Parts: sequence; C-alpha cells; structure tokens
Amino acid sequence: MFDATEQINAVQRQVGSRTLDAGEARVTTISQTYQATAEDLWDACTNAERIPRWFLPISGDLRLHGTYQLEGNAGGTIETCEPPHRFTATWEMGGEVSWIEVRVTPVGDDQARLDLDHIAHVDQDRWAQFGPGAVGVGWDLGLLGLATHLSGGVGVRPEDSAEWVASAEGRRTMELSSHLWGEASIAAGTDPDEAKAAAERTTAFYTGTPIE
Repeated sequence: MFDATEQINAVQRQVGSRTLDAGEARVTTISQTYQATAEDLWDACTNAERIPRWFLPISGDLRLHGTYQLEGNAGGTIETCEPPHRFTATWEMGGEVSWIEVRVTPVGDDQARLDLDHIAHVDQDRWAQFGPGAVGVGWDLGLLGLATHLSGGVGVRPEDSAEWVASAEGRRTMELSSHLWGEASIAAGTDPDEAKAAAERTTAFYTGTPIE
C-alpha cells in the first residue's frame, strides 16, 4: 500500500549556500535512501530509457559534455560525469541558468542514497517570496516518482501524475512538502515567520489554493 505522506517524510531537506565564480548562490538539497543498489539507482537517474518511467520524457546525448532536454521542463549540458557516483549539469529554463549536482552513495549491501543539490543565483525578493520550496516541492514530486519506479510501480506513475496532483491526496502531499521546506529554511537561519509565510505562498502556487 502506497502512502505519499510516508514518502515525503522519508526525504531529508537542507538549505545552504555555495560560492561560485559569479557570486553567492542558494543551494537546495534533497536526499533519500532507497532499497536499491548504487548501480541500479545510478542507472535509474542516468538511463534515457528509464528516466521517463519516473520523471519526464528526455532527449539528447546523455554523456559528458552532451546536452539534454526534459519535455516541457529544463534542459542543459552535462558538465561532469563520474559513474556510478556523481554528475553535474546545467539546469536551463525560462532564460535562467542554475545547476544540479547528483550524488549516489552505497549504504550497506542493498541500499543507496541519492543526494541532489539545486544551485541557483536567486534574488532576495524572489527568495523572500517563495523560499526553497519553489524548487523543493518539484523535486519532492520527482523523488516520489523515483520511489514508485524503484518499488516496481507502487505509487504515483508519470502517466497518472497530472490526475494525482489535482487530487486531494496530491494537494495534501504538496502542502506537506512545502511546510517541510519551510522548516528546512528555518533550520538554515531564516526568520520563522518569514519562512512560514513563504511556505504558504509556495503551497498556494502549487495547489492553486488561496492564502487565507
């Protein structure tokens, strides 16, 4: 039996910063340990035939210095690739460029951990408005799909995602995700009232529910 709340609570979230050549950037990190080998988890995240089974249709040349395009979403260039442990890529969408870093780490004999950093230059006004949940909720939904894929289809499949997101369960899941990203923002030093207000705006954005 699939429990979306259990999946959301299985994820770890962290908010930080990183100094790039272009200046200080925000880092939103999402992590989860799966019942899978590191090799299988790596393949699920890098194999063009498997990515659409849990995320989005993808095209391009998925190798070092190759480019990719996720259907209806971001595209970019694969900047580093160290299989089966780590890759980095640009994340280009709407005329803006950010970066992702994906790491796969074995945990014992039959488990592996995924850590994904989304690194972006975000102006203070936008950050204050939505906080880390602006990208974090989307990644939570992505990891939900990955958990479904690795469990043999128990959960939310990509072909059912639009209907599920519009359901009461989907809205509750996104609300919980947004709340937990607000908690991560508070843990990183954001004023609690400001973090909670940003989380409420993020929830409203994803669920279409007006702020009370």
